[in-house]
Amino acid sequence: MQKTGLYALLAILAFALIFAFLPGADREGAKTDATLQGVELRLFPSRDADAVWSFSAKNVSSNPVSNETLLTGISGGKRVLKERGADGKLTGRETLDATLDAPDLTIDGQDDMTTVKASIRLVKECAGIVMTGTPQNPVKIEQGYGFTAPIADITSPFLNGHAEKLRMSFQFDLDDMDNDTSSTSLNLDSEETCENGKLVPRAKSKT
Repeated sequence: MQKTGLYALLAILAFALIFAFLPGADREGAKTDATLQGVELRLFPSRDADAVWSFSAKNVSSNPVSNETLLTGISGGKRVLKERGADGKLTGRETLDATLDAPDLTIDGQDDMTTVKASIRLVKECAGIVMTGTPQNPVKIEQGYGFTAPIADITSPFLNGHAEKLRMSFQFDLDDMDNDTSSTSLNLDSEETCENGKLVPRAKSKT
């Protein structure tokens, strides 16, 4: 997992842990994690090479035992995609793919992220997905795929739905849900459509 100032951040956290175990350190109620405050993070998932996540976090706590990093007080969560030219080479440009709002995030050693509640906006589709879970069965953002959630409500110019046991890709492909407790409807009469990531009035057909 890589985060900004990534190596610097991990080095600081590691130093904090080492310092905690130096002779003379107060070990009463000692913890195995270290915390930083007011951090800007960038995550470069190894399983999603063209994607970059970025966040601002009030607190970042890293636990080397569980190999997890906890972010709290999150703002500005987003996912961008690196642009590739016709030759397959990176152009140096990035496109905003999704925004993420969550009270906290736990990032594991595989770069996957979990939380009990998250709101994702898929920019290209102008789609909003509000997902909820529990500590035992959380919302999960899987790098290189998309997200899963026990419960999700979906809104978009052409599709609305309530989904349970949701599996959806970053491309807005609804791969799975519990058909007995879920429902979707097409917005065939929607007055808006999505163009370049923005809702615009749908052109009325001439009669």
